[in-house]
Amino acid sequence: MDDLKLTSQRNLAKNNSRRHFFITLSSVAVVVAAGGALTSCGGSGTVLNGELAAFNYGIASGDPLADRVILWTHAKISTDDAIDLTWQMSADAAFSSILFTGIVRASKDTGFTAKVDATGLSANTEYFYRFVAPNNSISAVGRTRTLPVGNVAEVKLAVFSCSDYPAGYFNAYDSAVSSGAQFALHLGDYIYEYKDGVYPSAATAVAARISAPANEIVTLADYRARHAIHKADPYAKALHSRMPMIAIWDDHEFANNAYMDGAENHDPVTQGTWAARKAIASQVYHEWMPIRSPDAANLLKIYRSFDFGNLLSLHMLDTRIIGREHQPDRTVDAMGRDIADPAFLPYAFNKNKQLLGTTQQTWLDAQMTASKATWQILGNQTVMGRVQIAASVLSDNLSTASVTAYLTAKATPAALRTATQQGLMDPMKNPKISYTFDNWEGYPNARDAVFISANKLKSAGKKFLVLSGDSHNAWYNKLTLADGTVVGAEFAGMSVTSPGFESYFPPAVFPPATLAGTIKALTDDIQYIDTARRGYMLITITPTQAKGEFVYVSSITSSSYTTSVDTLTYVG
Repeated sequence: MDDLKLTSQRNLAKNNSRRHFFITLSSVAVVVAAGGALTSCGGSGTVLNGELAAFNYGIASGDPLADRVILWTHAKISTDDAIDLTWQMSADAAFSSILFTGIVRASKDTGFTAKVDATGLSANTEYFYRFVAPNNSISAVGRTRTLPVGNVAEVKLAVFSCSDYPAGYFNAYDSAVSSGAQFALHLGDYIYEYKDGVYPSAATAVAARISAPANEIVTLADYRARHAIHKADPYAKALHSRMPMIAIWDDHEFANNAYMDGAENHDPVTQGTWAARKAIASQVYHEWMPIRSPDAANLLKIYRSFDFGNLLSLHMLDTRIIGREHQPDRTVDAMGRDIADPAFLPYAFNKNKQLLGTTQQTWLDAQMTASKATWQILGNQTVMGRVQIAASVLSDNLSTASVTAYLTAKATPAALRTATQQGLMDPMKNPKISYTFDNWEGYPNARDAVFISANKLKSAGKKFLVLSGDSHNAWYNKLTLADGTVVGAEFAGMSVTSPGFESYFPPAVFPPATLAGTIKALTDDIQYIDTARRGYMLITITPTQAKGEFVYVSSITSSSYTTSVDTLTYVG
């Protein structure tokens, strides 16, 4: 693309021995607090009527608007008694003048989480906040901010996805704390549902990162405990206390490869009905995440929009639970045909499959049309670009022979191709298919509906950008209609910890640079891909461009790491 610029920075050293000490110290503090110690400066606990009331899971803020923001914490004593907390907001960390205050209750009904929508705030303003328990013990202090209005010159977002606790340290969270980002976005898989030792395997899990509970999470208590271990992580605490987060769920907040009516990793015979599990998972998500519930009567509805003045409108989509029909299986269809069989194609690309659902699609069209902002940005779970590779190559697992044969045929002028090469180039005999139909590739008409709406925005001078997660790898994709018309671009981020393509294509056998180059050569719309590294994205939006910085951490198996950055720029 002529509007794409790529630069690289390497070896941005960041020695985190100090942070490693902080982790150790924080862990000790929590253990001591659980035994009955009293601390107030650290915010880890308070004595209430002779019993410990701990803020062990930190504080968080989220879903900022121009005049309000959600504030969150968790407070518990050894009994099931509710605790009335005072929340406070100030212009400074010392709370020399308290600007806003109120009472919020942490009770058994919400798993002892407490959440308040602090209103009446000033636009584009930074605030400090905290919670005070009875006897004047105080939580940690958090920093948050409201959204800007009017003419906005720049917004910087730190974008995350796929933070599997046993897979490694959340170094991406730690790096983002000092990145200069104003807001955090989490695009799903904030937690994972598996029992310990399944994903990742016991052999590849980081020894110090043990899931709780050890079983696969199914019950209300299970889901609460799994959220709690993520919130207790020191780097997660630091990120949440530094900036407000706008979050959306993906499948693992429920179960792997979830859709409206079920999930690959759900067995109704042993785990109860899918409806009951969805209800539990969504309830706990709303309890433990600093999210504003758009519809208190329907916690499964979480798609919503955020306006950053006239610069950008962020539309957070649910492509997983509320409208998704069962995704096709890329490996084989109901009649036993695989991707090498042309008859597989109609099955794979079922024209009637919904992803957003008609209600959400109508809402999205209306939001983008009504928005006065230059940039229309989708916060989206799964890769939206056309990640399509010839069936002959996919079915042979990207073998050297199949790749060479296809690329040679592609480079050969049509008049000079052999019969075999003509067959490789024939889309009916050798169709291009996605490596997974769990993403938008499995729902091509649903994707085209979004792209058609995006293309209409051009006449109003609006630019279209998609931010995605889920794949665990980094991508920059053109977004195109079937005729090749470019409607926008996609920055799809690597995971915080979850393994990517390197777990399927071992680097010693298939070097990441070779794999990335091969995938780019085999596809049309992929402009950049990294197949082996973990981290997060920094997205900086100005009126004229969207800059995407892929910030890679050198390690997730140690809390000491360095960072490197690849930067791409899209001008629309």
